[in-house]
Amino acid sequence: MMDSQSIEQHGQLVEPRNPGMALDLDWVANVQANTSAIERRAASLPGRRSVKKDYQAAWLLKAITLIDLTTLSGDDTTGRVRRLCAKARQPVSPALLQALDMEGITTGAVCVYHDMIAPAVKALDGTDIPVAAVSTGFPAGLSPFHLRIAEIEESVKAGAKEIDIVISRRHVLTQNWQALYDEMRAFRAACGDAHVKAILATGELGTLRNVARASLICMMAGADFIKTSTGKESVNATLPVSLVMIRAIRDYYDATGYRVGYKPAGGISKAKDSITYLALIKEELGDRWLQPDLFRFGASSLLGDIERQLEHHVTGAYSAGYRHAMG
Repeated sequence: MMDSQSIEQHGQLVEPRNPGMALDLDWVANVQANTSAIERRAASLPGRRSVKKDYQAAWLLKAITLIDLTTLSGDDTTGRVRRLCAKARQPVSPALLQALDMEGITTGAVCVYHDMIAPAVKALDGTDIPVAAVSTGFPAGLSPFHLRIAEIEESVKAGAKEIDIVISRRHVLTQNWQALYDEMRAFRAACGDAHVKAILATGELGTLRNVARASLICMMAGADFIKTSTGKESVNATLPVSLVMIRAIRDYYDATGYRVGYKPAGGISKAKDSITYLALIKEELGDRWLQPDLFRFGASSLLGDIERQLEHHVTGAYSAGYRHAMG
């Protein structure tokens, strides 16, 4: 195994893209998931990894830089997207950052539907904040295949630098690994230079073993990130699922030398939860994965709670939650 080398652009580390590999069905068949052991490990995390005061503030500031600030509603408007982008550019008040002895920070990306790409790109002009677009018939992924490919191509043409695709869950549920691999390869090719995040919709895959195998196949097919959920399922990101997916990432890195990113999405709304996820990544994958090119939170309300916790750290008081809401 050769270690891929990170390079630095605009002060940020950037990984060589995962080129993928031939489908290795023997490797896939050998993938297992010990559910009881995974659940025990996951259950131990929130209580065991507790940070306080200045350390907690530092972890929360790190979490902000890893958020894909997201709006995926049928009633999205240009105005709402512009406000979201303004928040991405300045997620924390300058006064609060000054009190924390921190320079300006931004969120990791802004994530929107295709129709909102153009206003998001315009609102983020002059920054390094990428626009991510959900695609391929999000969230169900059941539109005609040629239209899913066309949707990716249109979103890239509109200026999206990242494409969050949804896999066909039926390929996992029927163990049709060749079909899943071929689909993911086609999506990756359609993305061109845009990075592709593969959404597994883990709450709909039935077993943790299916999650592990789907994760591996998407990476074999060239996914830059694997992502838990659309945020629209009844069960979204969980710690057991995260543990399975990041161990698949580790196994893939050990075998190929290529680092693949991870994005838990949906259901992560509390500052303390973000710290638990960051601790899990640090322990299982190491510090290199705690950078925006390899880890993101898919969230819309997480930032507001982090702001409240930082304000409390600085002033000793909580502000009203509505002050940090975006709409």
